[in-house]
Amino acid sequence: MLQRLPVGIQTFSELRSRDCLYVDKTEAIHQLITMGKYFFLSRPRRFGKSLLLSTIKEIYQGNRALFDGLWIADRWDWAKIHPVIHLSFASMGYRDLGLDAAIRLQLQSIANNYGIHSDNGGSIVRIFAELLEKLAAKHGKVVLLIDEYDKPLIDYLDDIPLAKTNQQVMKTFYSVLKDSDPHLEFLLITGVSKFSRVSIFSDMNNLADLTMNRRFATLTGYTQQELEHYFAPYMPELEQYCQLSRAELLEKIRYWYNGYTWDLQTSLYNPFSVLNLFANGDFRNFWFESGTPTFLPKLMHRDKVYRLDKFKVDELMLGNYDLETLQLIPVMFQTGYLTLQSKDKRGMYWLDYPNREVRNAMLIFLMAEWAHVEPAYTTPMVVQLSDAFDDNDMPALIEVIKTMFKKIPYQIFIKDREAYYHSLIYLTFFYLGQYAEAEVNENNGRVDCVVKTATHIYILEFKLDKTAQVAMEQIKSRDYAGAFRDDQRPKVLVGINFSSELKSVDDWGVCQINCVTRFS
Repeated sequence: MLQRLPVGIQTFSELRSRDCLYVDKTEAIHQLITMGKYFFLSRPRRFGKSLLLSTIKEIYQGNRALFDGLWIADRWDWAKIHPVIHLSFASMGYRDLGLDAAIRLQLQSIANNYGIHSDNGGSIVRIFAELLEKLAAKHGKVVLLIDEYDKPLIDYLDDIPLAKTNQQVMKTFYSVLKDSDPHLEFLLITGVSKFSRVSIFSDMNNLADLTMNRRFATLTGYTQQELEHYFAPYMPELEQYCQLSRAELLEKIRYWYNGYTWDLQTSLYNPFSVLNLFANGDFRNFWFESGTPTFLPKLMHRDKVYRLDKFKVDELMLGNYDLETLQLIPVMFQTGYLTLQSKDKRGMYWLDYPNREVRNAMLIFLMAEWAHVEPAYTTPMVVQLSDAFDDNDMPALIEVIKTMFKKIPYQIFIKDREAYYHSLIYLTFFYLGQYAEAEVNENNGRVDCVVKTATHIYILEFKLDKTAQVAMEQIKSRDYAGAFRDDQRPKVLVGINFSSELKSVDDWGVCQINCVTRFS
C-alpha cells in the first residue's frame, strides 16, 4: 500500500505517526546542527520551511522513534535533550490581537508548558529574556526555532504604516537575542524575505545566512533524484491517466514545477506542487493558487513592469529590502516568483520565472490587474484569442482585443495610455505560450508579435494613434516575413491601430498572398 501524501501537513510528528511519505532531509539537517549555532534561511512560502523546523524540534527533544529508517537514526545522541522554543508567526493571531499581544500570549503559553513563572505584566522584551534565562537554568541550553518571522510584515505590504508598526515590535522583540548567547544551544530563523532594519540582521552579526549557501541549497525542496526515488510508486497511475511514458511524465513535471535554484548548481522542485500533483492526479497551478499576495501585481503595476523574464541584477539587490523603499525585483526573487538563471563574469545574476506554473499564473494575475478584471476572466479571453488564430478568423481576433480594453477606467487609460497599450498587448500574446512570441527581435527591427499555428504564421504590428496602414507598411518595408521564408505555411500580416481617444481598436488591416484588406 502506498504511503499517504502529506499535503498540508507541516508537523514532523504527525507526518511520521500517520505513515506519510517523507523525503529524508536528515543528513543535511545533521550537517547544519553540528556545524554552527546561529542561522537564517529564506525560502518561498510552502517550500518546506515549517517541516524543517518541526523536524529539528523533534531531534533536539530526543524523539528517536520518529526517525526509524531515516539517515540520522543511528548518527545522533538521542539522550542529549534540549528544551525547544518553537515560534510560528503564521499561527500567532496577530491580525486579531495585534503583534505585541500575540507574542506575549505565545511566550506565556511556552513558559506555562515548561512550568516557568512569567511576569505577565512586563514587556515582551522582559518576558522573552526571562524565559530564555530561566528555561536554560532549569532544563539546559535552549533551541530557538522561529518560523515565518517576516509574516507580520509581508501580510501588510499593502498597508505600509501598519507594516512599519509591526517592524518596530519585531525589532524590539529580536533585540533580546544579542545578549542571550549563554542560554542558547541553537537558533534557526526562517522567512520568505530578508528585511533590513530588523535587529536580527543588524544586531546579530554572527547570524549565518544560508539562503544562497551551496552546502544547504537542498535543505528544502526536492531534487531530481529525490523526485524519481521517493515518488516512483506514485508515477504509474499518473502515467496511465496522462497517457505518457515515464520519461515523458518526468519531463512534464520538470517543465511545470522544477527550476528553483539558490546555488546555480542544483535545480529544485516546489514540494507543495509536487505533492498536490500526485495527490490530485492533474497538472495545475497549485502553489500560485494557494495564496498569491495581492500586493505583487499592484507593485508591478506601480512600476509599470509587465514582463519579468531575464532580469539582470547584482547580488546586493537580492539580499534584503526595506519597507521605506520597497523594490520589485528583490521582492519577486525572495517570494519565489523569480529564480536565479545564471551568473556572468562580473558577478551579475540573471533572473527568470522558474517554471510554467509560476510564469503562466503570474501572467494571468498581471493581465487581470492591467485590464481591471478578475483573474478568472483572463484565461477565457486568451482561449478566445487562440481560437481566433486557429480558425483564421481576424474579425474575431479584433473583437477579443477590443474586449480586453473595455473595462479599463477611461481616466486611468488616458493618464497612462502608453503603459496600458504595451502591457496588455504584450501580456496577452505572451500568455498564448507555446506558439506566440511577443517582441521578437529580427535583423531589421523588433516585431511586435509572431503567432504560429498549424496552418499559418501571423505577423502582427501594433500602433497607437496612427493608422493600420502605417503598421502594415512597417511590416513590409522591414521584411518581417522574410525570417520565415523557408516555412511553407502562408504568412498573414496584420496591422492594428489603437485610438487613445476611443480606448479601442479603430483601424486594422490584413494582408495575405499579395491581397490587402483594410477595416475601420
